[in-house]
Amino acid sequence: MRHTFECILRWSDMDAFGHVNNVVFLRYLEEARIDFLFRPSQDVAESPEGGDFKGGSVVARHEIDYLRPLEHRQKPVTIETWVTRIAAASTTLAYEIKDAETVYARANSVIVPYDLEQGRPRRLTSEEKSFLEGYFDDSPSADLR
Repeated sequence: MRHTFECILRWSDMDAFGHVNNVVFLRYLEEARIDFLFRPSQDVAESPEGGDFKGGSVVARHEIDYLRPLEHRQKPVTIETWVTRIAAASTTLAYEIKDAETVYARANSVIVPYDLEQGRPRRLTSEEKSFLEGYFDDSPSADLR
């Protein structure tokens, strides 16, 4: 299963060439990732036991392939997010930024759960792993690297 996020483009997202700036694509991924990991309807974000993604996570790595220029428009782009790897203390998310006709970018992010009080990485909880498994796809076409 893939998580879907509709991302509104802002006029200020454009660069001097009239395309969405490459740095802005990372902001779009961030918005989709936050919606995926922290939206209120997900049990993992509301876990009473603590130690969930609300407790902190950091991006350890980003990789992005820009496939087509994205120009400003009123219609949002769709960002699909899914999980391609689950380890003891990290997970890899894959993304596609697209609309019905075009894929504009593909990306991967390595996310590490982080203990904000201790100031260090931590292991994934069983609740987090269970949540992530619902979005897991390790087929060759799903891993964008």
